[in-house]
Amino acid sequence: MDVSDKIIGFYRTHKILCHVFFWIAVFLVSNADDSYQSKERLFSFDTYSFYGLNLVTQILTAYFLAYFIIPQFLKTKKYISVFLYFVVGMYLLCVASRLINVDIREPMMGIAPKKYETVGEIFTNLPKLFYIYFFRNLSIAVVFLLLKLLIDQFDIQRRSLSLQKQKAEAELKLLKTQLNPHFLFNTLNNIYSLSLIQSPNTPAAIARLSEILDYTLYRVNDRYVPLTAEIEVLNNYIGLEKLRYDERLRVNFRSVVDADIRIAPLILLSLVENAFKHGAGTDIGSPCVDIDLSVDGSILQCRVTNTYSTTSGLENKDTIGLPNIRQQLELIYPQRHTLVVERKEGLFMVTLCIEIKS
Repeated sequence: MDVSDKIIGFYRTHKILCHVFFWIAVFLVSNADDSYQSKERLFSFDTYSFYGLNLVTQILTAYFLAYFIIPQFLKTKKYISVFLYFVVGMYLLCVASRLINVDIREPMMGIAPKKYETVGEIFTNLPKLFYIYFFRNLSIAVVFLLLKLLIDQFDIQRRSLSLQKQKAEAELKLLKTQLNPHFLFNTLNNIYSLSLIQSPNTPAAIARLSEILDYTLYRVNDRYVPLTAEIEVLNNYIGLEKLRYDERLRVNFRSVVDADIRIAPLILLSLVENAFKHGAGTDIGSPCVDIDLSVDGSILQCRVTNTYSTTSGLENKDTIGLPNIRQQLELIYPQRHTLVVERKEGLFMVTLCIEIKS
């Protein structure tokens, strides 16, 4: 958590206390400035009463602008009405400032009331209200408003990042659970056929399917998993697909992995599944799938090559499974991956390179 998050978190949980501290700080700074200019009035009652009473209308002005004028301006977009509210509100606040000064502060200081300062004169002396009290009230309100807008902006950014993170996590969770239902259907049919003839391969097939389901449903909740776990699930998947194609299918799986790095789960399985579904599944002859997996330093490379029937229309479109894979890569490895698709002479080749961070 960075400093801005800590500030926002403290402000959200102690909002009233933060406002109180702000106005105390304004009061102390105002007194300190006056005390420095007039050292004979240091900590004097005159100074405290003057800035304390001024603070009343300055606080009202700040909250009037921050919680009424600005929201009305941004939400309603009735600019003329908002401007009139601003003019009337600031006028009344300036009058209140002068009434406090004439009727409260000056009598407290023993200053005799001036005959010309009648109620009518106070309300109608617009130049004095504007040049003295308007800017006095507005000065502190502007500082308060800027701080509030800054905190609100930080809060909006934090909420936006949180929503983006939640959205990305939800998308990844959905993508991870998109195991091809046709694969499950065909595998269960194959296992059923094996059970009818009481094949000794039936327990191994059930165990492989169980391992795959356990991995995809329960063991891929982390953002990254060990590469060895991904290789194990690939071997189980290939073993089950071989049941479907019998001796027609040729699968070559080569892996050169010196270190057990951690990668995003199910991306490699999606590449291999894509090869079987849209490659071997459309080849009625002798389908072949080659899988080459290697890790060189911080670069993981996986190349999956499969044969396909030239009458399947695969050469004219991007395979259905690839958009899913591209979406996962963009979410997890932005600007740290390449996915190259090639077609030539009845071969469909997908090459994935990922830069793995420590």
